[in-house]
Amino acid sequence: MAASILPSASAAAEVAIVVRPDLPVDNLSFADLRKVLLGDRQFWTSGLRVTLVIRSPGSHEREVVLKTIYQMSEAQFRQYWIAKVFRAEVPGGPRIVYSNEMAAEMASAIRGAVAFVDATQVPKGLKVVKIDGRLPGDNGYQLR
Repeated sequence: MAASILPSASAAAEVAIVVRPDLPVDNLSFADLRKVLLGDRQFWTSGLRVTLVIRSPGSHEREVVLKTIYQMSEAQFRQYWIAKVFRAEVPGGPRIVYSNEMAAEMASAIRGAVAFVDATQVPKGLKVVKIDGRLPGDNGYQLR
């Protein structure tokens, strides 16, 4: 089950970026995170392929990611990935999951996967990636 690593109430609306602990990434600049999510950076520095795990439409986590990182509407997001796959710029679009638990399970199971979960529901066994040196709950954290 999910165990909170963040006791602060301010983190309730925040979204954490999670990866497997064996992925050699602890901090990403916001610009690098955007490159990863846009499919412009498809491999981690270790050579592992990036697998994007995104919550289904209507979830708070997806809305935060679309608004803050992609800066797109739902329709623009869908069109963006259809075009990217059609032009063979990526092997496939993000994997869609329907709960924080599913996102965490997929991030644990797939080497190189990056997922977004409610910052108050980060399970043990996953690593929270800092954005510009900040974690959920820190002043200036952008994913809320």
